Amino acid sequence: MTSTRRKAYGVKGAPYAHPSPTTTLKRARSAPYLFLLPAAVLFTLFFALPIGYAVWLSLHKIEVQGLGLGRGARAEVWAGLANYTAALTDSELGRGALRILGYGAIVVPVMLGLALLFALLLDTERVRARSFSRLAIFLPYAIPGVVAAMLWGFLYLPDVSPFHYVLRELGLPQPNLLDGGPLFLALSNIAVWGGTGFNMIVIYTSLRSIPPEVYEAAKLDGATPLQIALRIKIPMVAPSLVLTFFFSIIATLQVFSEPTTLRPLTNGIPTTWSPLMKVYNDAFVGGNVYAASATAVVLAVATFVLSFGLLRASNSGRKQGRTR
Repeated sequence: MTSTRRKAYGVKGAPYAHPSPTTTLKRARSAPYLFLLPAAVLFTLFFALPIGYAVWLSLHKIEVQGLGLGRGARAEVWAGLANYTAALTDSELGRGALRILGYGAIVVPVMLGLALLFALLLDTERVRARSFSRLAIFLPYAIPGVVAAMLWGFLYLPDVSPFHYVLRELGLPQPNLLDGGPLFLALSNIAVWGGTGFNMIVIYTSLRSIPPEVYEAAKLDGATPLQIALRIKIPMVAPSLVLTFFFSIIATLQVFSEPTTLRPLTNGIPTTWSPLMKVYNDAFVGGNVYAASATAVVLAVATFVLSFGLLRASNSGRKQGRTR
């Protein structure tokens, strides 16, 4: 039997049936879905189902009959929008939202301003030790938020802080950074220290993607490095700035680990300092997971609406700038 005939038969001599073009086309069309299946399963189990369960909990409540003792004395009943009404009219949640607004007004502009400044400095031709500088700026982002909060918390404590020791030896005033107005600066410093490196990498990567011919043409026209940075680099990395701005807004609305970690070190941070801290307090301290779920859904919707509105405003402003 020739080699050609061997290929046409199976192991036991049965003829080998080649797949038809229709079967091959069906397999080719189903291949992408098979590759997406693991990601879809993980998304459903760890993202979609928890969100659906939280929405379901937010529409229910516990009804207690009598003293709440015995079997059937506590039952889960339909609550409708009562939990949402209570969340939207909660004064503690409103005060927490105001604190977050003040916190974000400090963190977002300072962090993005420093990230842009560092990215522009690293993108200059005369910079030295670029790799080391980039790693040093990015390194705080790799430190977990709880560890960073503990580190800065002990640096803020007057009894153990080296900064307070130096100020005491110099006879200078020693501000209490864990109480009152300075508390916002202390918490903002932790966020800026940890988040600047990530935003810098995003902006710096966008800067490195600009063709060198653009800079060469600007230099031939007599542009200075400052003019190149202001009129070429910053406008061309505007999409990256918008992206980092959205990331910063979302991270600000979700602040939790820093104030929670610093709370045992001071009496100036209540258990409901931020909206997420209130969700945690209602769910795991007060035991009311239904009210906590409603508050979490409200925060998620507010975050989505704010992000979507800012994105639409950014896109419309960019389109108007192109048409001029």
